[in-house]
Amino acid sequence: MVNTSAVSPLAPANFPSLPAIGGVKFATIAAGVKYQGRTDVMLATLAPGTVVAGAFTRSATRAAPVRDCQEKLGRTSDAGAAILVNSGNANAFTGKNGTASVNAITDAVAQACDIPQERVFTSSTGVIGEPLPHDRITACLGTLCKNTLAGGIADAAKAIMTTDTFPKGAKAEIEIDGKTISIAGIAKGSGMIAPDMATMLVYIFTDAKIEQDALQTLVSAHNEQTFNCITVDSDTSTSDSLIVAATGASGVTVDGHEGFGAALRNVMQDLAHQVVRDGEGATKFVEITVTGAASDADAKVHGLSIANSPLVKTAVAGQDPNWGRIVMAVGKSGAAADRDRLSIRFGDVEVAKDGWRSEDYSEEAAAAHMKNENIQIGVDIGIGSGKATVWTCDLTHGYITINADYRS
Repeated sequence: MVNTSAVSPLAPANFPSLPAIGGVKFATIAAGVKYQGRTDVMLATLAPGTVVAGAFTRSATRAAPVRDCQEKLGRTSDAGAAILVNSGNANAFTGKNGTASVNAITDAVAQACDIPQERVFTSSTGVIGEPLPHDRITACLGTLCKNTLAGGIADAAKAIMTTDTFPKGAKAEIEIDGKTISIAGIAKGSGMIAPDMATMLVYIFTDAKIEQDALQTLVSAHNEQTFNCITVDSDTSTSDSLIVAATGASGVTVDGHEGFGAALRNVMQDLAHQVVRDGEGATKFVEITVTGAASDADAKVHGLSIANSPLVKTAVAGQDPNWGRIVMAVGKSGAAADRDRLSIRFGDVEVAKDGWRSEDYSEEAAAAHMKNENIQIGVDIGIGSGKATVWTCDLTHGYITINADYRS
C-alpha cells in the first residue's frame, strides 16, 4: 500500500531540480499492478554504449528480478539498455512464476524498445509472495517506449514509491577539463531497511564516460559507506537494487578521477539519508559515530547494534537520553569492547567517559539535545583507531500502524 499519512516531518522541503542526463529518457504509466489511480511503472531507456554497475541484496530469498540483474551485470555492449521498475508487487518468493514474469517483461521491453534482452534490467517492489500480473505491464510497453522524455526523472521517482511519503532525488555536477559532468539519482525506501541493503531501489544516472569495471569498483566501495550504513528496522529486503548507469554522453572520461568518485558518493549518501528520513513513522534522524574501535569493521558492528536496538530507538522517540541503552547495545554487539574505556556523547554533551558517568554530565543538557529532529550519538570504544558512521531513525507507534495494515 502507499503510505497515506502526512509527509515525513524529516522530508526535504522540495524535490530537487535534477539535471537531464544525456542519453537517458524516462516514461511512467498507471498499469494497475496493485494501486489504482497512480503511476506504478517506470521505464528508463539508456543510449547505446551505456555501462551499468550495481549492488544488490544478499538475502538468501532475493527476488527473481534481483537474480536476473545480477546475472546480467558486468556485461559490456555497444547496444542500448533499459531499466523497468514496477511498484505494488515485489515478485519475490514466487518460484518459477517469478522467473517467467521477469522473462516476459524483459522480452517485451527488448522488442518494444529495440534493444537486446540481456540489456534490460528490472526491479519490483511491494508485497512478497503474490504472483506478479506482468501482463498489465507488458500491455503498456508500447506506450511507454513511445513516450520517453529526457526530463521525466521526477515522475519516475514518484512511480517507484510504495510506503514512501515523499519522492527522493539527489544530484551533483562537477567540472572536468572545462566540461560539466552531471549525476542524477532517485530512490525509494521507507521500511524493511537494513544493510544488505534495504527495501530500497536506487537508480543513478550520469553522462560521464567510464569503463564498467571502474564504475563497479566505485559503486561497490561507496555502497558500503552509504546504503549499507543505514537501517530503519533491521530487516533486510528480498528486493534491494542499486543500479548506476553511465551513458558517456558528455564525452569526458572519468576513470580514476577523484572528483567524480566523490560526487557519486555524495549523491549516494544523500539518497541514503533521505531513505532514513522517510523511515516508517520516523520523527528523528539519528547519526551514530563510533570511534576507537579495534577496526573499522568492528566500529560498524557497534554502530549498527546501537542503530538497530528497539530500546535505543524508542528512547530516541521519547526524547529520553537513556545512555544505559547505548552501553547495552555496545556490549551485545559481538565486536571487541572494554567496559572501562567506553565513552558516550549525545551531541556535544559528554554523558559517560572511561566506563563511568561523566563528572560533568547534565541530564538537562542531554535531554535538550534529544528534542532536536537531528540527533548525534558519539561512542568511543577506547581500544583502537577503527571508526564508522551509520544512520537510523527513531521507532514510533507510526511504524506499527503502517506495517500492521500493510496488506489491508
